[in-house]
Amino acid sequence: MGGMAGLEGMEQPQRTGTAAARRAPSIDDESVAKAVDLFGNPAVDEVRLPSRPESAGTARRLAECVVLRDWGLTPQLAEHTVLLVSELVGNAVRHTGARTFGLRMLRRRGWIRVEVRDPSRGLPCLMPVDPLDTSGRGLWLVDQLAQRWGADLLPRGKTTWFEMRVTEP
Repeated sequence: MGGMAGLEGMEQPQRTGTAAARRAPSIDDESVAKAVDLFGNPAVDEVRLPSRPESAGTARRLAECVVLRDWGLTPQLAEHTVLLVSELVGNAVRHTGARTFGLRMLRRRGWIRVEVRDPSRGLPCLMPVDPLDTSGRGLWLVDQLAQRWGADLLPRGKTTWFEMRVTEP
């Protein structure tokens, strides 16, 4: 886990003081409450979302709400979770041809797990990434930030998932 992808060796901006506070995820947002009311809470049950690009934003808001408000975990973990949710949802929307996909979030002692389920049986493939690549970094990011990830085939589709370690309070 280094700096920003493609910027290795370059000085990275430091997140300290008030700048870090401004950039930290914010769960005091009407759109979060609206998303939970409309779609449900992915920590309670799988949430079905339409397979459209704008659903990535909804999935990010739901994930942020669960990690920060429901589970009370760190802003950095929320930031990483939101980024990886966005990548898995983006893959489900772009590559499966599905009308909907499912988002589910689970927590057990020391771990969180996020699952994105879709009806395609095509498995995700981690490809080599060049520093100048402008796309194709999604699974590379998942591989870098998550402790474990994978895809489980289902009778009708698959579940792509990642797990991250949590430091218990």
